[in-house]
Amino acid sequence: MVDAAHSSDLIQQAVVFLGAAAIAVPAFRFAGLSAILGYLVAGIAIGPSGFAYFTDPATLFGIAEVGVVMFLFVIGLELKVSQLIAMRRDIAWLGSLQMIPTTLLLMGILMLLGLSWRAGLVVGVAVALSATSIALQILQERGHMQHVYGKKSFAILLFQDLSVVPILALVPLLALGVGAPKETSETIIAISKAVAAIAVIVLAGRYLLNPMFRYLARLNSHEIMTIVALLIVLGAASLMSLVGMSMALGAFLAGILLAESNFRHELEADIEPFRGLLLGLFFMSVGMLIDLRFVWQNLGYVLALTAGLILVKFAVNCAIGLVEKAPASSYLRAASILTPAGEFSFVILPLAATLGILSGGDQKLFMAVAAFSMLLGPIVSKVVDGYAQRLEQQKKLAGPRIDEDFSDAKGQALVIGFGRFGQLVNQMLLTSGTGVTVIDNDIEMIEAAGSFGFKVYFGDGQRLDVLRAAGAEEAEVICVCIDNQDAAVRIAAIVSSNFPLAKLMVRAYDRRHALELMRHEPDLVVRETFESALVMGRETLAALGRSDGEASDILEDVRKRDQKRLEMQFDTSDIKSGSDLTHKQAVRASVKPTPLDEPTKPSRGLSPETQEVLDHAARSAERRTSGKVN
Repeated sequence: MVDAAHSSDLIQQAVVFLGAAAIAVPAFRFAGLSAILGYLVAGIAIGPSGFAYFTDPATLFGIAEVGVVMFLFVIGLELKVSQLIAMRRDIAWLGSLQMIPTTLLLMGILMLLGLSWRAGLVVGVAVALSATSIALQILQERGHMQHVYGKKSFAILLFQDLSVVPILALVPLLALGVGAPKETSETIIAISKAVAAIAVIVLAGRYLLNPMFRYLARLNSHEIMTIVALLIVLGAASLMSLVGMSMALGAFLAGILLAESNFRHELEADIEPFRGLLLGLFFMSVGMLIDLRFVWQNLGYVLALTAGLILVKFAVNCAIGLVEKAPASSYLRAASILTPAGEFSFVILPLAATLGILSGGDQKLFMAVAAFSMLLGPIVSKVVDGYAQRLEQQKKLAGPRIDEDFSDAKGQALVIGFGRFGQLVNQMLLTSGTGVTVIDNDIEMIEAAGSFGFKVYFGDGQRLDVLRAAGAEEAEVICVCIDNQDAAVRIAAIVSSNFPLAKLMVRAYDRRHALELMRHEPDLVVRETFESALVMGRETLAALGRSDGEASDILEDVRKRDQKRLEMQFDTSDIKSGSDLTHKQAVRASVKPTPLDEPTKPSRGLSPETQEVLDHAARSAERRTSGKVN
């Protein structure tokens, strides 16, 4: 039987863990700081340095070990091979440029401070890693994940995450040279065991996981699949531990293998609710291992080492930006978010201490430095971001010289905006062999386009002189593809008044925006979701057994009825009364009919029920006033 007192202790410990996290994490988030710092402080508070609720070092190490194992598993599960292949150049090149110089510089400094080369190498590589969770949180909060520096930073972080595998394998091998020398045969045997264990895990994952999960899926028991997944994780961790390697390495490999399984998404959904709890468990256990008394006694030394670490990492990352010829604002931001030591430093440093590479005092010192860098890193990043914004503003105010910027800008089509919408329009035009000039006022987007071989000119489409310099007077078609509604209306007005012979195609956000744009008589207004909704509706009808012809007829009928409703909602009197005609409308009226004048053709092949529904929708639209926009 289970001891009732022991069960009560376990429940109390769980309550203390969850209560400390529930208090500290919201407080830090309210202060604008990372949740990770909240977990660290919560761990310090309930550990030996705080209220001493947990005092047994063996218990603390066990908790930290479980947290580390699950943390590495979650990281491995999220890494997709296809994503790694797509980013292989940036991952390998930028990651190597960051990791190797940073590690060597820090190793040299630490050796000057008295550490052995083995200890210097382990500490250097541990703190050269960056905090993935903090960096990604900053990028997501700023909305900069798709910016150039965001993608480059993510590539470096991926390289670091992948580097953990060989690093965790390297640390035990370095320990072979510590203390009494071992026979060469023992070293070879140790390495052979490690390689064999990795091979067993990889082969089992490659050939056994999918058949096993297929069998479990037939049982239709989700909890069994979750249990087996956790069994695989802990089994892989235990196997690596048996051959003298890190348990975390086995968990990471298990995550990678499960990420490639056909049942990855099912497993990820099962584990998702526990993700935050597992990460919190890890960081709280790290906080409990930080000795505040030691930190206070060596506070000056800790702060000096932390400042040195931040400066070295910031300088190396800025140098990478200079090598890549990135704008100052981009590489300053990237450098700042990569300065904190990473989560894996709290994995590597205790492992090195356990293996005898680091002394207990050195472990406490450098874990404190890593924690302080995570505390100061977001503050440094916020300050640098403010400076980068001022640099960008100065660059925008200075602006490029128009006569230099558009000297070779010639094309049948002028595309304004190179976002997700404009990129697809531009791709279709280029595929057809049409000459295209593209302008955008987003410097980051222009740089990203250049890295993929697209020529995008810097320019504000709301300026008449920019449009003329970009070739609007010679363009046959002008496509306005920006997502700023007010700016799109202003550009449509400028084009309508000054370039009447060019066909004007405009992207609209919604129906109300489309009605506003129609006052400037574009040749085509495309609402963002309208056409895609029609396509989905047509495919749904086809899936329900309707013929392709009937589904297409219904699509065209809905499109034309919607056009009729737009006409009824749009007050045409103010643009069709003689004296109010714009120059562009007057020119067009003499050469071609407007799209709104096209009659609606009767649809064919519609069932009576469908026709009745569509007719009812049209009658309802007729009763609406132009002020009520659907």
